[in-house]
Amino acid sequence: MTQSLAIGELADRTGLAVSAIRFYETHGIVKPLRNKGGHRRYGRSDIRRLSFVMAAQNLGFPLGEIAEHLHGLPDHKAPTKADWTRISKTFRVQIDARIAALEELRDKLDGCIGCGCLSLKSCALYNPKDVKAKEGPGPRNLRHQPA
Repeated sequence: MTQSLAIGELADRTGLAVSAIRFYETHGIVKPLRNKGGHRRYGRSDIRRLSFVMAAQNLGFPLGEIAEHLHGLPDHKAPTKADWTRISKTFRVQIDARIAALEELRDKLDGCIGCGCLSLKSCALYNPKDVKAKEGPGPRNLRHQPA
C-alpha cells in the first residue's frame, strides 16, 4: 500500500475520532493493513470511503446498508469510477424514493395522513369513521400499502 496513513492521520483527514474509525473497521468499512510493528495502516482511498459513510449516515442510511454497498469495493486500493458509479446508481434510487416520501409528507402533513386521529376537519373527508384502520396501523395515506 503506497502512501499509507496511520490511524491518527486518517482521523485528522476525515474529522472522525480514532474510536469511530475502529468502529467502522469492525463493520468492514475500512480494512487496514498492519505494518511490521503491528500498527494499522490505512490507504488514502479510506478517506473517501469514510467520507461516503459519513454523508450517507447524514442522509439517514443505516450503517449495515452502507457497509453492504461498500462490500463490493476492492480492498487496499482506490475504487474505480465504475465502482463508485455502481454504488451511486443504487443510492440514487433510494435517495429519490426518500425525496418523494419527504415531499409527500411535507404536502400532506397539514391534512389527513390516514392515522385514525380524526382530529382535523379534513379527516372526516379523507378518513371518515377511521376507515383506514382496516388497512393496518399508522399513517396509511403515506405508507401506500396495507400492512
